[in-house]
Amino acid sequence: MNQIASTSTQHQQADGAQENDRIAFVQSCWHRDVVDRGRDAFLQEMARLGVPPSRIDLLEVPGAFEIPLHAKRLAQSGRYAAVVACGFVVDGGIYRHEFVADAVISGLMATQLETGVPMISAVLTPQRFHEHDEHKNFFRDHFPVKGREAAQACVATVTSLQQLVSAG
Repeated sequence: MNQIASTSTQHQQADGAQENDRIAFVQSCWHRDVVDRGRDAFLQEMARLGVPPSRIDLLEVPGAFEIPLHAKRLAQSGRYAAVVACGFVVDGGIYRHEFVADAVISGLMATQLETGVPMISAVLTPQRFHEHDEHKNFFRDHFPVKGREAAQACVATVTSLQQLVSAG
């Protein structure tokens, strides 16, 4: 599965990698103890799938709302075969989490359609999150699952898009 970004339209870099032979991983810092677990699982799964950590650039942003703009700039740079977003948007007692979650997902979708660079989302929005151990533990355990799923989706999406380019 280590065939991400091998099309002939790319430019070789001095280290032998292709110009857009990289993956960007953008994560929000809110609820870092939970979100970091998704990132760590993503990196482990990518390595298992044959994508070394040296081909993955990590970027942190303050909150999930900041992810789409950073993802768009990364996609526009031409360096990345895909951008993965990871964040946790919770109901903090002020009715805004649904708006933030919708803005993040809509922003990522618009970016991938505009740039042609896949946006893989591991941004989670629980319907009812409370700052108590049961919910915190559930999401600490669930984010590694989402991190692994994001890695699998990333590799599968990039591979299928490359096959489309090769076939056309």
